[in-house]
Amino acid sequence: MPWIELEGAVNVRDLGGLPTSDGGKTVGGRLLRADNLQELSPADIAMLVGDIGLTTVIDLRSTAELTAEGPAPLDAVAGVRHVHLPVLPERGHATDVVADVLLTRDDRDRSRFPGDPRAGHYLGYLEDRPGQVVAAVRTIAGSGGAALVHCAAGKDRTGVVVALALSAVGVRAEAVIADYAATAMRTEAIIERLRRSPTYVGDVTRKPADSHQPRPETMTAFLEQVDARYGGVVPWLNDHGFSAGDLHLLHTRLRSP
Repeated sequence: MPWIELEGAVNVRDLGGLPTSDGGKTVGGRLLRADNLQELSPADIAMLVGDIGLTTVIDLRSTAELTAEGPAPLDAVAGVRHVHLPVLPERGHATDVVADVLLTRDDRDRSRFPGDPRAGHYLGYLEDRPGQVVAAVRTIAGSGGAALVHCAAGKDRTGVVVALALSAVGVRAEAVIADYAATAMRTEAIIERLRRSPTYVGDVTRKPADSHQPRPETMTAFLEQVDARYGGVVPWLNDHGFSAGDLHLLHTRLRSP
């Protein structure tokens, strides 16, 4: 797993080198995923922008989170585009650090998919905010340099958007699932970071740390349900305005020749 070790974020990795169903692989330095970026150091910014070539930040946090957290170090960096695309319904101050306390979870998530309510929660992103989700994938496709997708923990919202982008260009399902599950290696560090933030401390202290772990079964169930309900990731994207040109551009950005 190509982790990017930073001083001010702990769940950052490059999604290059993932195997595709036709024997290819994704290109490194094109798509990154991360947790909250509020504590990045000057050295972190130099690595992301100067060494890796970051040009686009896709922020999936809610408006309430964005307001509460305030400006982030990357905001002032020339040449880095920031796109805010909240994929949760804009209700109060809910975050995705602990899915069990989200206002939209519980009954709605269980009703969407009783077998795994967290997978049901992820399906809710597609049902409640399809335009935002598609815009996030389209922004990845149109980035001039490396695109970085992040939320608070870099697990749920980020995990779904990244899974859709990777699946759309043919990354094998088992590789998508393994990438999602890799966040488990950093859960303790993620929780430690978020406890320092007044925005997230209430969420992360409500349940034991092991309840925050991503389960590969959840992403497996989510992808299976996207196939069963919508015919697959690409048909779902197409049905919500992601054109053949968008898909070609995404392939060009993320795939090796």
